[in-house]
Amino acid sequence: MSLELASLGSGSKGNATLVRSRSTTLMVDCGYNRKTALARAEAIGLSLSDLDAILVTHEHSDHIGGVSTLARSLDIPVYTTVGTWHAKSQHADVNTQFICSHTPFKIGDIDVCPVAVPHDSKEPVQFVFESGQARLGILTDLGSISSHVREVMSDLDGLLIEFNHCSDRLRFGPYPPRLKQRVGSDYGHLNNQQALEFVRQLDLQRLQLLIAAHISEQNNCPKLVDELLTPYRGHVSTLMIAEQAKGYNWIPVIPD
Repeated sequence: MSLELASLGSGSKGNATLVRSRSTTLMVDCGYNRKTALARAEAIGLSLSDLDAILVTHEHSDHIGGVSTLARSLDIPVYTTVGTWHAKSQHADVNTQFICSHTPFKIGDIDVCPVAVPHDSKEPVQFVFESGQARLGILTDLGSISSHVREVMSDLDGLLIEFNHCSDRLRFGPYPPRLKQRVGSDYGHLNNQQALEFVRQLDLQRLQLLIAAHISEQNNCPKLVDELLTPYRGHVSTLMIAEQAKGYNWIPVIPD
């Protein structure tokens, strides 16, 4: 086992994704308060005091809301861009490690490659993780697939990608016009067809794990996403839908 992936939950009410290798455990974002995060981690057999680091993608509250308090209380270093960290008020005594959105770094035995993405925040990134022969991409909260994203998010064994909204449901749904425009813009969130098109372009002979995440409760539904992904069940060994209400236990990222 080179890498494993787990989740405490995924959606507009909170996100926290876990990546671990043989000797290193990382959390990507924490949009849950400390009590909820601890309880959800315990449900999958993880003590958050064992985290080696928390990585932050951007400053929206469903991703960063619980980071500062959790990191401070358990003395966990936080890896983030300068723009993200200073976009909102944070505890001053957090052990903060500033990263560049185009410069890879290493935590324990996991190589981390930040990926700059088009999203309506100060300095957003997503991540590619490598350990041993396994290569895992996490790609949520972006409004369009740039050439840079396409280049870096390639040759993957596992991918967690947002299927945020159905364009028709967003258009005719309950959101006010300004919010609809934001979500559907090139700096908002991926719709189902954008995410599906990106998956189509991947090397499906190598890809073994595919997780659809950050699904809008208002403008999408897991059943619709599952139907869209049905043709890939014969190509990808493990295909899952991430949920807001609960996370999922550890899944191996197995290199082809």
